Amino acid sequence: MTSVQDSLIFGNILSTRESAAIWSDSTRTQCYLAFEGALAKAQARLGIIPQRAADEIIKFCIDVHLIDFEELRRSTEVIGYPVLGVVQQLVRYVNSIEPGLGEWAHWGATTQDVTDTATVIQLWDTLGLFEKSLDAIVVGLTALAEKHKTTPMAARSNLQQAVPISFGFKMARLLATFLRHHDRLKDVERRLTVLEFSGAAGTLATLPPSDDHPLLGLECQRELAKDLNLKVPEIAWHTERDRIAEFGTLCAMLTSTCAKFALDVKLMMQTEVGELSEPYVPHRGSSSTMPQKRNPISCAYITAMAGTVRQLSTSLFEAMVEDHERSTGPWEIEWIVLPQLSTLTHATLKHTAELVSGLEVHESAMAKNLTLSKGAIVSEAVMMGLAKTLGRQHAHDVVYDFCHRAQQEDRPLLDLLCEDDAISKELSRDELAKLCDPANYLGYSEVMVDKVLKISSEPQPERTPSLV
Repeated sequence: MTSVQDSLIFGNILSTRESAAIWSDSTRTQCYLAFEGALAKAQARLGIIPQRAADEIIKFCIDVHLIDFEELRRSTEVIGYPVLGVVQQLVRYVNSIEPGLGEWAHWGATTQDVTDTATVIQLWDTLGLFEKSLDAIVVGLTALAEKHKTTPMAARSNLQQAVPISFGFKMARLLATFLRHHDRLKDVERRLTVLEFSGAAGTLATLPPSDDHPLLGLECQRELAKDLNLKVPEIAWHTERDRIAEFGTLCAMLTSTCAKFALDVKLMMQTEVGELSEPYVPHRGSSSTMPQKRNPISCAYITAMAGTVRQLSTSLFEAMVEDHERSTGPWEIEWIVLPQLSTLTHATLKHTAELVSGLEVHESAMAKNLTLSKGAIVSEAVMMGLAKTLGRQHAHDVVYDFCHRAQQEDRPLLDLLCEDDAISKELSRDELAKLCDPANYLGYSEVMVDKVLKISSEPQPERTPSLV
């Protein structure tokens, strides 16, 4: 075992069965066959190849079990690419039906046409898995934001308590980010799901015009795209790899957002903070020596996978630097990186969805932590309340001194404010108490949460899956 996707132990943690299946030898080869079958169908329609040949080609291409994978392994090791080995078996099968008929298979196509189109189909199916997990994350975050839109907690700035916010506001910010990611996924999908069928140098010279079809090659390209449910390319893109690199960028952004959330959860799970806990599963995150431990194990996996995805995604930018009209090496980077990138990203999203759906929120700890600073967490509110009569800078300096005293003397800021003659002349104890209540200084948290919740409730268009 050299990859987590193939690990019996780690396969369902650092990968997923669904995404690993998409990048299996069987599925990839089925995508090759889908291309060859659709090509034969389109070319028979246009009179490029005999219908009899197309029928037999299609018959072979609908059943990946007709492929001898051991033979395919051997031929790939010799040739360097698996497509030609698949085509050789296809040709041999059709020729066994009628000698010479198999020579019409793969007519006018190249290895990269098949490989790139198969990759597009695999990535399209992978995006479908991403979107499903994204939807689950959005549902979970929506529920948390709605439930806790007015639950006060301490915001942190440079790991120090800053001002009060609501926990719902914190979740709504994350929700808004994932909603943007959903839009990004759709944009990437739109640009990615494009056929590659252009021949040796991209000109489709293997399908020259005829009297009846002055644009025969382009007609064949259009028919093939239609049969595979893909878009027609505006021009060949076999050495312009921005579509693939953009997929990697999306993976890096998705998982980085998951990692940001995981980091916050880890910090809020610290014993001294105790505001959140990962979903409880008996013995999950337990220590071999410390029975009391409940480690943030899901967050740890999310962090590790997201960091790996960011590193892998940069490799796809290397793959963009291709020489002339057929590259000497960078293309193969995608073969190595894309399966890992896809499976790690999907696993990260699934862990995040499970974390969100079962997150334990400890409101009492949030309330307790708001009192730790003896009222200093609302010093901004007090300063702004006094600034109207004392002036902003003078109010800042006064409140600064009282916050320091509150810590030194271990006394509430409210009591110290009330004892000051100059301040008590301006504001009553009730007025000062309102300023010192964190729940009264949440700004427009609730309004902003509602804005995001409204966006999340808008219906999304149904997704069109690939045909393979």
